[in-house]
Amino acid sequence: MDEIIETKVTAAHILGREDKTLSWKTATRWIRRFDIHDVATIVLIAGLVALALGTFRDYAISNDEAVQHHYGELIVAYYASDFKDQGLFSFDNLYLYGGLFDVVAVILSHLVPIDPYDLRHVLCVLIGVGGIGAAAATARLIAGPRATLITAITLSTCGAWYGPMFNHTKDIPFAAAMMGASFFVIRIARSLPSPRALDIAALGLLTGAALGIRVLGLLLIIYAGMAILLYLPGAQPGRSRTGWRFVTWSSFRLLPALLLAYVVMILAWPWAGLAPFNPIRGLVEFSEFQYPIRTVLAGQVYDMANVPRLYVPIYMLVRTPLLTLFGAAFAILFAILPVTAPGARRRHRKDIALLFLMVTFPLACQAALHGPAFTGLRHFLFVIPPLAILAGIGLDSALIALAKRGRLVSNSGFAVVSACLIWNAVTLVRLHPYEYLFYNSIVGGLEGASRRYDLDYWFGSMPEALGQLENFLRATPEGASRPWRIYSVAVCGERHSFEKTVTLPQLHWDFRSTWEQSDFFLAPTHMNCDADLDGKVIGTVERLGVTIAYIKDRRALIRPSETATR
Repeated sequence: MDEIIETKVTAAHILGREDKTLSWKTATRWIRRFDIHDVATIVLIAGLVALALGTFRDYAISNDEAVQHHYGELIVAYYASDFKDQGLFSFDNLYLYGGLFDVVAVILSHLVPIDPYDLRHVLCVLIGVGGIGAAAATARLIAGPRATLITAITLSTCGAWYGPMFNHTKDIPFAAAMMGASFFVIRIARSLPSPRALDIAALGLLTGAALGIRVLGLLLIIYAGMAILLYLPGAQPGRSRTGWRFVTWSSFRLLPALLLAYVVMILAWPWAGLAPFNPIRGLVEFSEFQYPIRTVLAGQVYDMANVPRLYVPIYMLVRTPLLTLFGAAFAILFAILPVTAPGARRRHRKDIALLFLMVTFPLACQAALHGPAFTGLRHFLFVIPPLAILAGIGLDSALIALAKRGRLVSNSGFAVVSACLIWNAVTLVRLHPYEYLFYNSIVGGLEGASRRYDLDYWFGSMPEALGQLENFLRATPEGASRPWRIYSVAVCGERHSFEKTVTLPQLHWDFRSTWEQSDFFLAPTHMNCDADLDGKVIGTVERLGVTIAYIKDRRALIRPSETATR
């Protein structure tokens, strides 16, 4: 009996050691899949999260946030009242949008004890960082670890992405959802006609999230269809129906994703569920919007309905860092040129073709249909991540090609890429917190873009401008002797954003019915709004040597006798 017990103990001991050995080997194999570039990418994303959480209060409330947050409240009230409270269907035209982000923000605002707008900014920036992670994961899927790191850095140092991450609470969540869904489109395309169930579910959830914010999420259906065609197997002798079977079966396997996306969309966008074709109606109505909004391109002012066909592509060209544009061009070039590994080339070319479609198709539709547009690139931020992926793949391919020409050439190429990325990062630091004002050297940077292109269209510099005005009044004898004086102010921006920005409680502000009666005037240089009222300039907001907002004292104009006495 003792021998039997001893044998069992020994066997158990040996099996335990074997299990530990197997577990260690499995963990080691998993760790070896990651190299230094993967580790650097993870560190970068973690650093971005820490940076975002430390700086999110530097960013102003955007013009859309008050109405968007109220829209989220209306959707919550709609469900809480068992569909009886239908105020959301008559709230301006917001029923044409999904409210997924706003609903989440409203619900969390009842659970997290911070200011709702701070919460919105934290949520938005974390989603934006998630979009960077999704772009990096897509680059790794296609081209490996180094392309992953280059993609993550490229997107992180793109002002058109990093700046809006904090307060573009409709554009960034939509773009991040589109990028996440695009990652799974590519994963699924590689495994057609039998994709994994988890990939199908993830695609459905993310597509629904995109549609639950903007109807342009319908583009993902086009991307999925194009993926099926791109991965269509070649004709085989004696099997002429193979292609049709592949397309039919692949489409059938993607149906659950479409159904799941529809459910998520309906939950976040109640109006879309009132009639089967409401999403299509929403898309058509978006293409015919006629707001009294103006925009500027190359110094020429346009109504939003009459912008040139190439309005959005031009803004893409001048708002994106040149390194990103060159890198994307390299990716297309290397996909076209013959390579030594035909199988790898075919896979590489299909993936790049799909990414190229994700960048160019929306821009081509905008130009061909001549749809309305304004505020530059804002409504097309979802094109930036796939463009950054192309740049990461192209720059990685260029470095591989240079490595074949010797160490000196390889090191020189690496130095040039690194210097450009560092330059972009330094530029964003100097622009902070107005990174979304980045323009490349095609138009002469911010200085060349000033008063010729859209700049601070949401008056993000308002907190800094108001801070200067408050400091000015505190430093005057009148401000010290009459701290409870009510001053009137005209602001070239949203009143709600101004009121949420006031930091000096002893000063009271009044908004006149006509600007000409105001004591002070705050305005950005965007669309020359600062020229609407005269006054003594008592402060400016500047970045890179360019004035982006003015603070004017108008009391000498509206109360000259009182000003003379003072």
